[in-house]
Amino acid sequence: MSLGWMGAGADRRLLPEGWLAGPMPWVIAIMVFLTVLAVAGGLGMANAAGALRADLAGRVTVQVIAADPVARAASADRVVAVLGGLSNVRAVHRVDDAEIAALLSPWLGVGDLAANLPVPALIDVDVARTDDRSLAELTKAVGAGGADVRVDAHARWLAPLARLVGSLQWLAAAVVVLMGVATAAAVVLAARAALNTHRATIDVLHLLGATDIQIARLFQRRIALDALFGGAIGLGVGATVILLVGGRIQAVGSELVGAVSLSAAGWLMLLAVPAAATLLATLAARLTVVRALRRIL
Repeated sequence: MSLGWMGAGADRRLLPEGWLAGPMPWVIAIMVFLTVLAVAGGLGMANAAGALRADLAGRVTVQVIAADPVARAASADRVVAVLGGLSNVRAVHRVDDAEIAALLSPWLGVGDLAANLPVPALIDVDVARTDDRSLAELTKAVGAGGADVRVDAHARWLAPLARLVGSLQWLAAAVVVLMGVATAAAVVLAARAALNTHRATIDVLHLLGATDIQIARLFQRRIALDALFGGAIGLGVGATVILLVGGRIQAVGSELVGAVSLSAAGWLMLLAVPAAATLLATLAARLTVVRALRRIL
């Protein structure tokens, strides 16, 4: 099926056209702008969730809680030895006092925390499986010596964040679909208005033997060019906003927030948005005009 975007000079003179004339290109520009932002937001959140999941999904923190520093250190050494012998454990790292002090310094200041606070001993564990059964076995093994031990699986507190990101991605997809529906509706109204405006020209073309498909190509070409111009404007403005917001996000300095970024494939998807809007507008215009011409006859 020919979309009829290009036409001879005589065909273009049948329906006078102006560059970015009328509201149609600007409506398409707004729709594409909002769609680009929705797609970028969904892809950025997906990248952030993937990066966070890859970094923390297989991580477990074991806390050895004891008021006596000597007993706490002995229990921590025993837990490290037990963890090293478990088949599910891939790596074990005992977090020393200097690292803990550096983590707490933004809130508690710099000083000898061990002398003032009973800070738990922390052990960072990289595990192969984080299902409930594997975590229960790990908890039982490290707690067998009677020490007060707490096991925190990062995947557990990551789950609510993953559900939130999933919900936001579905919301972004719904916005894209609604923008597509709104674009198609705007094109239908514009095509009907163009038919009413050029009704006399259409009657003359019918008398000269033009078919409905030939007449429809005249209208769909004009609307396709309007959609293409508007889509380019919407993409340009949307890309500018994304780059500006991306710079502000990177300036925050947070690893989690900084992971909200677009890959090369994501930018390619954004480039496809105006092309998809142009194709949608062309098809909607063709169907609307053909159906209306059949009713006229």
